[in-house]
Amino acid sequence: KMTQQMRDLQLAQARKPPGPSSPNAAKRLYRNLSGKFRVNYTSFDEGSLVGRGEKEKLRKSYLFQSNAALFEAVELQDLDRVQELLKQYSPEELDLNTPNSEGLLPLDIAIMTNNAPIARALLQAGAKESPHFVSLESRSLHLSTLVREAEQRVNELMAQVVNEAPNTDCSEKEKQLKAWEWRFRLYKRMKAGFEHARVPDAPSSVRLSVASSSSLQVTFWEPLSVNSAVVTKYKVEWSCSPTFSPPLGEAVIDKLKDLRFTIQGLVSGTAYHVRVSAYNMKGWGPPQASVPPFAIPSNWREYDGRAPRRRGQAEALDNLLGQVKTVHQHCVCHEPCKNQPQSRKHSVSKSLKHLFHPGSKFLKTLKRGLYLTAIFYKDDNILVTHEDQIPVVEIDDTYSCLLMQDFLWFTKVSCMWDEILWLRQCVTVSQSSCSCILQTRFKMLLAISQMQGLLGIQDLGQVFFEPVKDKQGNILIVTLKEVKTNQTFESVRWVPICKLQTSRKSVSSPEEPTALDTLLISLQDKLAYHQRSSHALSPGLYLGYLKLCSAVDQIRVLVPERLPNILCHVKIRSNRNVSREEWEWLQKMASVEEPVPTEPEADTSQNPLFQELQVAIKELMTLVNIPLQEAKDFRLYSQEVLDFGDQVSFLLLLPPSDDVCTAPGQNNPYTPHSGFLTLPLQIFELGEEM
Repeated sequence: KMTQQMRDLQLAQARKPPGPSSPNAAKRLYRNLSGKFRVNYTSFDEGSLVGRGEKEKLRKSYLFQSNAALFEAVELQDLDRVQELLKQYSPEELDLNTPNSEGLLPLDIAIMTNNAPIARALLQAGAKESPHFVSLESRSLHLSTLVREAEQRVNELMAQVVNEAPNTDCSEKEKQLKAWEWRFRLYKRMKAGFEHARVPDAPSSVRLSVASSSSLQVTFWEPLSVNSAVVTKYKVEWSCSPTFSPPLGEAVIDKLKDLRFTIQGLVSGTAYHVRVSAYNMKGWGPPQASVPPFAIPSNWREYDGRAPRRRGQAEALDNLLGQVKTVHQHCVCHEPCKNQPQSRKHSVSKSLKHLFHPGSKFLKTLKRGLYLTAIFYKDDNILVTHEDQIPVVEIDDTYSCLLMQDFLWFTKVSCMWDEILWLRQCVTVSQSSCSCILQTRFKMLLAISQMQGLLGIQDLGQVFFEPVKDKQGNILIVTLKEVKTNQTFESVRWVPICKLQTSRKSVSSPEEPTALDTLLISLQDKLAYHQRSSHALSPGLYLGYLKLCSAVDQIRVLVPERLPNILCHVKIRSNRNVSREEWEWLQKMASVEEPVPTEPEADTSQNPLFQELQVAIKELMTLVNIPLQEAKDFRLYSQEVLDFGDQVSFLLLLPPSDDVCTAPGQNNPYTPHSGFLTLPLQIFELGEEM
């Protein structure tokens, strides 16, 4: 069969231009080709293509050339070109796992020439070994056949060149001879690489950890030895017996982007032993037992049988809200408010005023009062009115001092943008009490409805954590929302942010800017805050630092600017789960009522969590600018592990009880470095929920 393939190859070469005469010539050939097909085929003039069939032919032609160029790059050991092709084309477009006429795949050539960097790049892209090599004998036979037939072809061409007189045909034969001589050397190198290779050593750094009450996670690294052939897959085995007799299960890992595996479906409280072995073209190497040698699936909640803190809370709140809505559907909340006629004269005058000033109902200037502004942005563009103003509506023109309670109430309303009409009806019922607070909050709901109606958008986004104020008595409540899709609106349009900032004519002095001017000046900072506050942590277990400071009307919490919806933190490890054994150790530490240790002790030096906490505490103290000596008086919060979804959990580090919350005027000698801010505690809690 292989002989017939080689004959077909010879016939094809007789019809086509001769192949590369040397490695340098081959390199020039595929680079010239790649330079041509590097341009996307869709960029050609559509008029030059006759129908879709021609375009498909052209596409296949370029993809065929890309496949050929990949083989050439691997054979010539050109790592840069291999990486460029893998980045430019998908594995399907490259036919990455389709054998060539010799029955070889790019990965086969890379591993048999022992080119580890190219082999790793191909493996990362999803490359496989040829399925034809079902055994060591079949691979050896295949390589021997390639070498023998290449040598035979070289001898035939050499005889023809020696015996023929110099002419055009002879020149072509010489080129073919050089190309076959180069291929003959390649096949011999591949055969020698296979013969000298040995099975891989055991994987290194095999670590076992408890992922949950029913799963374990094993991580590992490549074998330390570089003398064996490239590893192409790994095998994870687990058993209840240290001798692995009988084995309970195994899994083969051939996607090598992340060398970790989670063993699912285990029994809580049962000890499991785990080992990992590596595979290359010579077979499976010896297994490596994990450290620790076994682990028991568990979770910290099993220590005292504690249920999740939030179990059923969301459902209960939804049920309660539904009941409240049902009650209000049958009450008088749909009737007009009795005290509305008191402001009828004012509202009628405003309506008449708008008759003589056609256009939108957005405000252009502020006149001492409380206002709502909604900032919608996409990339570097922002939504503005047709007068090139940020959308602003009035809440109350007699309100010159925003109480923190009213602002916090507004932030909670932002969780229910779709329920504003219903909330207005509910607040209307209570207005008979003539409460100033209820009057203000009802006006807030009216302003929200007006903004939603003018923009044609229900969701106004997230409330910025503090309003914008000026010395003229204006207060702006700011909402921010990022628009992901290309949307068009009737009453507003998109403009570049830089254009809005440069074209707006300020009506205030630099010493006393208005709230609108202040908003425009700080717009980029607010957009950056909004984007960062929506970022999520990568999965893992974190150590958080809780530090509060109190003011007259609020308590604020210290957070990092780069992630303001999370406490100051450092990552302990990628595994979020705290096992029962680890939690027992933490409880034992807490019961002794000793400070957090920062130096290893004899009985804890082998505890992985202890070592991880040591590193994390030092890193966290450096982050918040607290001398490590002071950390000896800090405590770990031992009541619970804070779970944030299914991917992230926190252990809390607390200062001494007298220093958890800094009172107004109290001296705090350890001020964090730049990159931190303090948020009102209620705003922080709301952001964490969202």
